[in-house]
Parts: sequence; C-alpha cells; structure tokens
Amino acid sequence: MASFWSGNSAIRRGLVQVRSAAGRLRSYGAFWLRAFRKPAIDFTLRTHAGLRTRIVESPGRSLSQPDLDQLVADLRTIAGKTLPAGSLTYGIFSGERERLARAIVTLISDEATGRPIAFNALSVMSVELDGEPEQVTHLGLVMIDPDVQGQGLSWVLYGLTTLVLFARDGLRPKWISNVTQVPAVFGMVCDTFSDVFPSPHAGARRSFAHLQLARGIMREHRAVFGVGGEAGFDEQRFVITDAYTGGSDALKKTYDAAPKHRDEPYNAFCARELDYARGDDLLQLGRIDLAGARRYLQRDVPAGSLPALLATSAVLALQRLILPVVHWFDDARPFGTLRPWRGSGR
Repeated sequence: MASFWSGNSAIRRGLVQVRSAAGRLRSYGAFWLRAFRKPAIDFTLRTHAGLRTRIVESPGRSLSQPDLDQLVADLRTIAGKTLPAGSLTYGIFSGERERLARAIVTLISDEATGRPIAFNALSVMSVELDGEPEQVTHLGLVMIDPDVQGQGLSWVLYGLTTLVLFARDGLRPKWISNVTQVPAVFGMVCDTFSDVFPSPHAGARRSFAHLQLARGIMREHRAVFGVGGEAGFDEQRFVITDAYTGGSDALKKTYDAAPKHRDEPYNAFCARELDYARGDDLLQLGRIDLAGARRYLQRDVPAGSLPALLATSAVLALQRLILPVVHWFDDARPFGTLRPWRGSGR
C-alpha cells in the first residue's frame, strides 16, 4: 500500500513539473512572438521566481509623461542605493525625452511589491561605416541594488535585451559598444560577443571597421556614456583618457575597488592598459552574431531552463538550415556580396 501511494505521489509531482514547464514554454513563446511583432518593444517577462523583467524600447517616444517620470524615478531609486543622491546627471538620468528616445531600458522589479531592484540602459547610436549609417547598440549602464546582488540577475541584464534585438532583426550581426574600467564587465563583453576589440584573446585585432566606428562614437556620441569633450582617445589601444568629466564622475573607481573577473587575464589587461588615478576607460567594440547568441544561451542562461535549451536548439537549426535561405530571398537588404535589388520599388 505504501508503495502505491508513493507511486501516485511521484506521478503527481511529475505532472506538476510538466505543467510548470508547459507554463514557462507558453510564457517564453509569447515573449518571443511579441518581440518579433512589435515595432517598439514594451513588455514584461517573468525571468526569476518572484521577479519580473520589463524591456522598454524608446521610452522617450512611446511612454506618456507620467509613465516616463515613473520609469526614470525607478532608475534613480536603484542608482541611489549605490551612489550619492544626484551624482549621475547624464543620459537616462536627465529625464530628457530626446535622450530616452534612443534608450532601451531593462528593469527588474520585485513582483509582490513593485520595488525596482536592477536595470540596464542600452542606447542606439547611428555611426557612419564605409560611407553608410550603421546602428551600434551601446551596452550602457548596469546597476543592481546591493541588497539583491548575487541572485543570478546578470544573464538578464547583460544579454537578454541584445539577444531580443538581434533576433528581431532577422539574426543579422549587430555591432555593440561598451565603455568600462571594470575588469568583470570588460571580460564579460569579451566572452559574450564576437570580434571584440580591445581584448586579451589571441587573434583580437583592430580592424578598419572598428576604427571607423570608434572615431564616430567619440566624435558624436560622448554624451551617451558621460565622457566630456576634453577627454582624449588613444586610437591604437581604444583607451579613453581622463574619461570621468562629463557627468559620470561618481562611477570612477580605483583598480582595487573595481569588481574583478574570475579569469585573471582580464584583470591584468585592465591594470596594464588603464590609469585608474587619472580615470581611464576602455572603449570596446564587437558584434552579436549567431556564435555569440549560442554562447550566451549555453553558458549564461541557467542550465536548468527548458525554454533556454529549446531556444538553443532553435538557434542551431536556424544557423544550419533556415537562415541562409531567409537571407538569400530578402532582396531589400545586402547578404554577403549580394546587394539589394534597387528596381523593387522599396
């Protein structure tokens, strides 16, 4: 009799697990459908137990004034837990619609209370590359309430939004940029994205595309990451010298205070290349592509997540079977040596 009830209990637990997995699949499926369909992203996803993640694209254009004010207040609340009040005045913290129109905000909040606990603010910059405008996604500022650090939020804050943008753009490689003096963040960018420069990885090189984009960013978009006009830029090493003069002063760190990466080569690279007393930063440029997306899904997203495993399989299937066909038949955008058909009238 005991074995009978034990067997029934095991079956019930199995059914509960199946229903839970099916619920997660429906949630993630709806998430990706919204990501592909909406012209501007604004939706919420449950990424952790008890937490909800909201991704808002171009809030300066899409939100009403009260909603925009609340979003900026939430961001300032999180920043206020780690920095002196009012110490950040650039970019999204200004509350200006023009700044927020180019931003993509990922906000994690407590599901029960609504309390904001972490955010990532990306910015989209238009930079000239080979005589044509190129969209570069700047990874921007990440902040986590010290009370909740260590809860596994980094996979959402550092990769989820860029993955959504990459997927929505038809899985075409997208340029990303990052400005940092923190070895942990520097190493994360090197590990996650492709063709990253600067990087301690063997084979990392500064291409002419890297140089063109870096020059354009430093010429036109310093305000995005709070670097003043007087800051210098070393084009050989991609080091911004005396970087903390444009409203980001409170983010300046000593090498000892900057969070370290688990792999020592990243820490050693930052210590060697940056003058922390002066306040230097590294400007990193790289791309998110299928290889980077696969690394992110396999390594950074929690291994026990069934939706993540299914997403990985989908990426591999797209890479091997479907994607080349989709790109080949898209006559409105370039694919390798093929150019758009100008006579299509589009």
